[in-house]
Amino acid sequence: MTDAEHRDKAPSTHQGGASLLSGDPNWWRQAVVYQIYPRSFADSNGDGIGDLPGITSRVPYLRDLGVDAVWLSPFYPSALADGGYDVDDYRNVDPRFGTLDDFDEMLAALTEAGIKLIIDIVPNHTSNQHEWFRAALAAPKGSPERDKYLFRDGTGPDGEEPPSDWTSAFGGSAWERVEDGQWYLHRFAVEQPDLNWDNREVREDFLQTLRFWSDRGVAGFRVDVAHMTAKRLPDELPTMEQLRAMPFDGNHPTLDRDEVHEIYAEWREVFNSYDPPRTAVAEAWVPAHRRARYASAEGLGQAFNFDLLQAPFEAEAFRDVIARNLELAAQSGSSTTWVLSNHDLVRHATRYGLPYDPDEFKQGRQWLLSRGTEPVLEADRGLRRARAATMLELALPGSAYLYQGEELGLHEVADIPDHARQDPTFTRKPGRDVGRDGVRVPLPWSLEGPSFGFSDGPPHLPQPSWFAELAASGQAEDAASTLALYREAIALRHRLQSEERLEWLENPPNVLAFARPNGWVCVTNFSAEPVGMPDGEVLLASSTLTTAVPGETTVWLQRCGRHRHETDADWHYS
Repeated sequence: MTDAEHRDKAPSTHQGGASLLSGDPNWWRQAVVYQIYPRSFADSNGDGIGDLPGITSRVPYLRDLGVDAVWLSPFYPSALADGGYDVDDYRNVDPRFGTLDDFDEMLAALTEAGIKLIIDIVPNHTSNQHEWFRAALAAPKGSPERDKYLFRDGTGPDGEEPPSDWTSAFGGSAWERVEDGQWYLHRFAVEQPDLNWDNREVREDFLQTLRFWSDRGVAGFRVDVAHMTAKRLPDELPTMEQLRAMPFDGNHPTLDRDEVHEIYAEWREVFNSYDPPRTAVAEAWVPAHRRARYASAEGLGQAFNFDLLQAPFEAEAFRDVIARNLELAAQSGSSTTWVLSNHDLVRHATRYGLPYDPDEFKQGRQWLLSRGTEPVLEADRGLRRARAATMLELALPGSAYLYQGEELGLHEVADIPDHARQDPTFTRKPGRDVGRDGVRVPLPWSLEGPSFGFSDGPPHLPQPSWFAELAASGQAEDAASTLALYREAIALRHRLQSEERLEWLENPPNVLAFARPNGWVCVTNFSAEPVGMPDGEVLLASSTLTTAVPGETTVWLQRCGRHRHETDADWHYS
């Protein structure tokens, strides 16, 4: 069978989906999900690029970590202009990552280990190498081929100026001129032309893509920039300043339009046609009050809550974020998600070791621009805080999303040579942004070797020498390691997790304490000074305990002889 034939012949589990997916259909509500950035996870063939067979070889590691699911970042054919988020073909595998057979083998290994698979889907744009876009360039103005994208005539003499002064998220103009003089919209890299979701053929093709991967046994989808698909561009385009000033009220020309939910209602019909239903989680950078519709049962079902990514390491800030998002989850009927790190943002072990910058998009950016020299990173403190924050995250009701390498306590890699950088933001925003490569450096699996066990050859991004100290093989035998902490915390979470609720407990200043059903208590000391130890049996702590809770530490306890409905008036710190 040729690869093209194989691409169109997915193993059908539509009628008998339980063969690959079984158990509680609500498994996702309080799941621990581990994000894999495939280029940087594990390389099986020595070319320095991570691949699907590499992931398969590390399934025992994921099983021992105890995660419920893997979220796999894009693995589709791509020129990698934006780390794979420029997709050439939504129903195939990039040859550098493997084949569809390799995908099926990886999925089978994950399933055998009891781990479900969520894959990334990128609906806002294709790559400029996608067959649709190549056909659009070959077709005349006003053609059905061009209608799949957002083409406009230019302004000025002979249309030589772009249709508006809009800038892309990666810097530079958001418009690119083609050979016949028209311009197309790209809100990200020039290689990522935005799709026209008013086009019925676009909608139908994505429904086919959802079925293709669901038939293969995929459990769900992470939807990239889910709030950007629906667009309505007026004849007279607003300026960039006007566009930025427009409210998120459902009528913004390019962001969070109300009709976006018509798209996802159709997706939900596809998801619900499977047994069990497929899941989805929206990446929707929208105001909190607009998030619920993405997470509704009629829509994608869950939406990312990124608020902890933007919060300082302070008790009151964490409490506000937690309370607000639990309330929003109750409004949508979904569960919330908790995220401390991902492939787009500075690792939280590093963020917490730097002075807090209230500008969410500059958290750690000054440090990156200085190549990790200014301000001075308090690495030990950052890791101590990160361990505490992760244990707090894992104690919360809702699902927890972990990013590869955080379980090893990895810091951001800031001093990557300019010639080795790959992120388009580095070249499109010179001097203002060094990009996201520092969080995408390949993982260290062993203490030695040309790439610390990631590959038999040099990695696609250089690894620092200090990675050897944090290699997975070394941490696996160390009971005090960050890897050991993650393994034990996830195992305890599975044993203790029950109803999706918590009770806030009285606490000293700069301490956050709450109880989950069944007597599980989480106490986080955000201050630098120790506080008294609460009553109860200590189950786990993020740092070494004495008779008190050390500064910047989380402790899990089991309340002795307590029942879930009893008053907390006698709960106290000794």
